[in-house]
Amino acid sequence: MLKEFREFVMRGSVVDLAVGVIIGGAFGKIVSSLVSDIIMPPIGLLLNGMDFTNLFVSLTGQPYDTLAEAQAAGAPTLNYGNFINALIDFLIIALVIFLLIRAINRLQRPAPAAEPTTRECPHCFSTISIKATRCPNCTSQL
Repeated sequence: MLKEFREFVMRGSVVDLAVGVIIGGAFGKIVSSLVSDIIMPPIGLLLNGMDFTNLFVSLTGQPYDTLAEAQAAGAPTLNYGNFINALIDFLIIALVIFLLIRAINRLQRPAPAAEPTTRECPHCFSTISIKATRCPNCTSQL
């Protein structure tokens, strides 16, 4: 059983999946940082300094100035600002993956077929040059 498990783990697809998950986790952190540290501050500035992380609704009805205050008080909250940040994260990740897959697909497209340099003689069916006016094998006019 241990031998079978080792063979399973060492299969290329399992190792590739593990590498993909690790790189995906690191990529997710990079994109989250990009969104929270680079993209959201200018958006917040355009929206009069609004910080999406502090957009919430207290379910107790008691007002709190910040999400941290509400959480410190133990109030249940609907954190729709965090949801907006997560949605923007997702959209950016989806866009980056789309662009990456699109670039990979362009690289993998087969090269256009070269124009043929030979053709088949309609009389003897031998291969001849496309420029030939007479077949060198059967001497037929083409």
